[in-house]
Amino acid sequence: MKAQQQIVSFLPSATEIACALGLFDQLVGITHECDYPEEIVGKPIVVRNALPIETMSQREIDEAVAQRMREGRSLYEVDEKLLQTLAPDLILTQDLCQVCAPSGNEVSQALGLLPKKPEILWLTPNSLEQIMGNVRDLGEATGRTNEAQELIAKGRARLEAISAVTSRLSHRPRVFCMEWLEPVYCSGHWVPEMVTLAGGEDALSRQGSDSIRIPWDEVVKWAPEVLIITPCGFNLEKSVEQAAQLVRYPGWSDLPAVREGRVYAVDANSFFARPGPRVVDGTELLAHLIHPEVFEWKGSTTAYQLLDL
Repeated sequence: MKAQQQIVSFLPSATEIACALGLFDQLVGITHECDYPEEIVGKPIVVRNALPIETMSQREIDEAVAQRMREGRSLYEVDEKLLQTLAPDLILTQDLCQVCAPSGNEVSQALGLLPKKPEILWLTPNSLEQIMGNVRDLGEATGRTNEAQELIAKGRARLEAISAVTSRLSHRPRVFCMEWLEPVYCSGHWVPEMVTLAGGEDALSRQGSDSIRIPWDEVVKWAPEVLIITPCGFNLEKSVEQAAQLVRYPGWSDLPAVREGRVYAVDANSFFARPGPRVVDGTELLAHLIHPEVFEWKGSTTAYQLLDL
């Protein structure tokens, strides 16, 4: 067992993994978005959003993010004085998506101000297997290898149980996971894998790659039978609120998913957007939404909501 480390997380998913490995007491600094498990709230906040996204529309957020990235400005603010005070031994961060957490430039700048150089663990998954790899890497870095192996084994067993059922189904419904609504973005990274395991097909997604803007016409042509509203970084309440605008989109009422009453808003923050242990729950949720006659949902009652739009 390694000695106790002072750990700072620049990423909500890293915080979730650390807590799942029993490292709660060693986490001395987190981000403003870290809210799971609930008892994590109250830990010192090292990273905050540079944009007032709580008061912005999705289009305003998209435009502001694009502008800041063009100008080479960060989307996050690191409390450098607090970071110096905490003097972490290990920092958990990523360079996968600048919209999700501070990336390389912010980390390098903050490191230059620290009295001692901490270990940096970069968590940059593009797939479910790589998420499992992140769990293993964090376990190895903190002396929690056994706990990591157990967590990975349980997650894989649950995913394999889903796949064993869906692989025998005769129909794989057309699914579209809408990662942003204005403008429309398809899903990317690990979410397309989740849909496939859950017994659906999302031809508009980008497995292992960034989600991208797509024309609404492509969604209409794909004619999804199941539509999942999963805006990145949004909980269920905000997802439902944003979904109300979809009725204005051309051809909305003609989509099979709308005609058949199979449009769902989900808690994207908890089950889709964060590459941590709860993507397994998210896959189980998708299996229920895509094949409700086969899969029962026994998880949170605030995980999803059927929309009547």
